[in-house]
Amino acid sequence: MEYPIGCVVKSAAGRDSERFFVVLDTDGEFALIADGRLRKVEKPKRKKFKHLRRTNTVVDPEQITTNKRVRQALRGFNESETIR
Repeated sequence: MEYPIGCVVKSAAGRDSERFFVVLDTDGEFALIADGRLRKVEKPKRKKFKHLRRTNTVVDPEQITTNKRVRQALRGFNESETIR
């Protein structure tokens, strides 16, 4: 499965499970992901593809240059999870 840069993914395993992230880069079988809050753009999390679930949303890579922009791109996803 391919994860393009800017793809919005949901973590399926680990401490951060059920949270949404943006793929910043790929490295072999790993994706570098950030959410702009717990995982900053400067220090993204390295996570295996098998622990991620892809959504149909892809953010323009030029929009995810800062933490604030990443948070804005994920606003609708992570807010819907905290309502439960």
